[in-house]
Amino acid sequence: MKKLVILTLLLMLGKTALSADLDTIPPEKNADENSIVLTGELVFDWLDISQVKRDEAIDYYRSLLFDENTVYKYKRKAFREQYKDHLKDPKFKEHYMLVKNGVKETDTENLCGFYYKDNLLISYAIQYKDDLKTVYYYDAYGHLRYIDKFSDNYPNFPYMSKQYRANGSLVSAIYFMSHDMQYMYESDKEFKGAWYKDKMYDRHAKQTLTRTNW
Repeated sequence: MKKLVILTLLLMLGKTALSADLDTIPPEKNADENSIVLTGELVFDWLDISQVKRDEAIDYYRSLLFDENTVYKYKRKAFREQYKDHLKDPKFKEHYMLVKNGVKETDTENLCGFYYKDNLLISYAIQYKDDLKTVYYYDAYGHLRYIDKFSDNYPNFPYMSKQYRANGSLVSAIYFMSHDMQYMYESDKEFKGAWYKDKMYDRHAKQTLTRTNW
């Protein structure tokens, strides 16, 4: 459940800085009318296509997310050294109060909070505007818990994101087709689900989750 919470939080934060015209996105591969990706536009037909087509799409996006360059576990010492300036948020009290009061953006940061039962702030995320390709997730006391690393083409769709724990181990990977469409996988490459707008569907097109932040 915690992993799902963080992934949902990522999607919330992603809305802040994203800007792309879908008409300018080149198709990833040639496709027929039953495919997930159509020339010139994106179509989500997860409920209508065959199971064979869904499995092909799942395998295709898995292959894009998990290639030979994927790092599943960074050496802890090296990873923490790389992010040593972010292991503890020196302004956590200020950020906590800003997020608690509904502030989503400052001159230098995008902010996002996650609440337990709508009123208890249990974690928050910071995306610095001078480094949009990284998102830092902290607990309520300012201790780093997770890091999201976006692919180089972010914020232009399509792009990818990989999330790591503060110890350098991979948590999950997401392929962002558009603001409306994402394909999510666990660290073991297992397919988590396909988001379309506010609903997630599993590999058999069964709705499994909803989100309120879309």
